[in-house]
Amino acid sequence: MAEETTKTSETTEVAADAGAKKPAASARTRGKKKATRQVSVGRVYVQASYNNTIVTLTDPNGNVLGWSSAGVVGFKGPKKSTPYAAGLIVKDVCDKVKDVGLREVSAFVCGVGSGREAAVRALHANGLNVTSIKDVTPIPHNGCRAPKPRRV
Repeated sequence: MAEETTKTSETTEVAADAGAKKPAASARTRGKKKATRQVSVGRVYVQASYNNTIVTLTDPNGNVLGWSSAGVVGFKGPKKSTPYAAGLIVKDVCDKVKDVGLREVSAFVCGVGSGREAAVRALHANGLNVTSIKDVTPIPHNGCRAPKPRRV
């Protein structure tokens, strides 16, 4: 890093001596990293379908802190909906939001896939205290309209 800084400053001095324009400030320096806010309590949304599992970590207002899915972790095909994949998904998303300071989460589980329970257990294994688990899978009360009877 120190060598890059000296090279940049030398080239700007030479360019200034030659009468050319100085390079823009954004070309020389990198932008400041966004300050992360500290969130101790959050929510986890686990969407477990027959084909995939998606885990999203949010703050209490619903602003997304991080998410991951089986495809992001590297699974393909029928392996995406396995309990093992759900455990690795949770580990990945916990690593992404490690610097936020999350300690307690409420879990909201949606879907019928096999990664439901494995994802919640993996949350506890990765250092998050699960305070509540709620199943938010949509259930039809009367269902769709039945097809008309078949005339034979």
